[in-house]
Amino acid sequence: MREYSVPVLVDLPASASLPDTVFRRAEQEPGAIVMRRKSGAGWPAVTASEFRDQVVELAKALIAAGIEHGDRVALMSRTRYEWTLIDYAIWSIGAVTVPIYETSAVEQVRWILSDSEVKAVFVELDAHEETVREAAPDLKPIWRVDETLDGSEVTDAAFEERRARVGSADLATVVYTSGTTGRPKGCRITHDNLLFTARNVVAGPLEALFAGKAPAALLFLPLAHIFARMIQVAIIEAGAILAHTPNMKNVAPDLAEFQPTFLLGVPRVFEKVYNGAEQRAIAGGKGAIFARAADTAVAWSKAESSGGAGLGLRLRHALFDRLVYGKLRAATGGRLTAAVCGGSALGDRLGHFFRGVGIEVFEGYGLTETSAPCSVNMPGANKIGTVGKPLPGVSIRIADDGEILAKGRHVFHGYWHNDQATADAIDADGWYHTGDVGELDADGYLRITGRKKEILVTAAGKNVAPGPLEDALRAHPLISQAMVVGDGRPFVATLITLDPEALDHWKSVNGLPSATLSELCTDPRVLAEMQNAVDTANRTVSKAEQIKKFAVLDADITEDSGHLTPTLKIKRNVVMRDFAKDVDALYK
Repeated sequence: MREYSVPVLVDLPASASLPDTVFRRAEQEPGAIVMRRKSGAGWPAVTASEFRDQVVELAKALIAAGIEHGDRVALMSRTRYEWTLIDYAIWSIGAVTVPIYETSAVEQVRWILSDSEVKAVFVELDAHEETVREAAPDLKPIWRVDETLDGSEVTDAAFEERRARVGSADLATVVYTSGTTGRPKGCRITHDNLLFTARNVVAGPLEALFAGKAPAALLFLPLAHIFARMIQVAIIEAGAILAHTPNMKNVAPDLAEFQPTFLLGVPRVFEKVYNGAEQRAIAGGKGAIFARAADTAVAWSKAESSGGAGLGLRLRHALFDRLVYGKLRAATGGRLTAAVCGGSALGDRLGHFFRGVGIEVFEGYGLTETSAPCSVNMPGANKIGTVGKPLPGVSIRIADDGEILAKGRHVFHGYWHNDQATADAIDADGWYHTGDVGELDADGYLRITGRKKEILVTAAGKNVAPGPLEDALRAHPLISQAMVVGDGRPFVATLITLDPEALDHWKSVNGLPSATLSELCTDPRVLAEMQNAVDTANRTVSKAEQIKKFAVLDADITEDSGHLTPTLKIKRNVVMRDFAKDVDALYK
């Protein structure tokens, strides 16, 4: 199949804006709980009327500070309650939020602030303020996200006049791509882009996630990224309860305390959950039980997809539900039944494992330029290994060269101050060229097979998509990251880094508590584990695409090291530059 479209479910009037739901809900259900804020050991509620009042108070302060309709206001903060509050306050007066990743370097911040011509900045921490002041010494005002700003001089009538001017065509945000290559480009995203997409997601493929008693989600991915931002909007549109956690290290205890019914994550999050559970089982002498439980969960999920499990499998599944699966669910608070995953491929085995455990993961696909989602799997129609069908109102086309094209009201309105890049990305017929390569099956499900710019061509002329091999390698509990190389080389090889957290368990089990990372990189037992991982990955591709050699690096590649984007995508050009000697050594 070359093209597939899904009809619109929910349309929008030209007057619609993102804050509408905040004000409508406050009027109709003032006491309804819309958010919970972490405070000490508790999660006190924020009602619809309380959130509306806080949005108005901050919006008035922005008006008093001289923020006009269309002005850009930057926001540099971790994911927390105030992020959402500031976002909606900015939107309610027709201003434009420019998110900045809180891990951004000075040069990146300098580019974003100057290119978007921001008028003011919100920051969270001292370090953020120092970065902004170094990047833009003359920029004022700079506010803290948790400080109280004075807007008492602005009347209710003045605020309402500003809010009434905001419509669906207005710019809501300029989101800068994380920039795996080159300088980030600002994506111009309107109220219509976000609101149309959110309402069609909530009414369509993910409707079941927002059903039941007190649906709730915990956000921990960076709200500077469009994926978390869209989920933020969808949760508010659906009337579910939203909570935030700013520190990834606190996700596990926060999940247990907050007890969400669904969450969103990138594949690395789910890989870490699985690998951590496996390593704890091994350290406790229950590795064999966990392995059988994992195999049973996968078999159960596959059987459910093909007509149901037999008696023997049902009995094994019930046993491991008591021994293993129930404990995993309890660790997430006991109410979690679903998750939405994006960013890269999760992998079939992990998808089946989590569904077998009782936490179904729905993979989706999209980009900043498509306001996050183009497609997503859905409850009752989850085809693991794909990224689902197009959303309502979205068309997907596969070009002759395999590139995925997207069309619909979710597609952004071009790059900020970059008409040439916009013309290169959106053709005359309105199709956005994603740069990704994929295929549509007979039922309209999309499968991602690679990225045009990342396809490696070996010296023998063989095209190799590195993504699937890297996904398979990262499934190994000891592997943190993997980057496949081989462009213009005689064969395919890979760089591998070890996961420091998983190594602690491994060293204890193998009697090497004091071994350093450098020592482990050459340890025969570690190298044997890596060879097993490579052999497993190689079974997923043709012989010409198989990895022939690998190198284990004595340092991890992370966001802090400058080798990953904030959404954990590998900056291939940076890795190739910094580890050129290691790559060259593979071919000597």
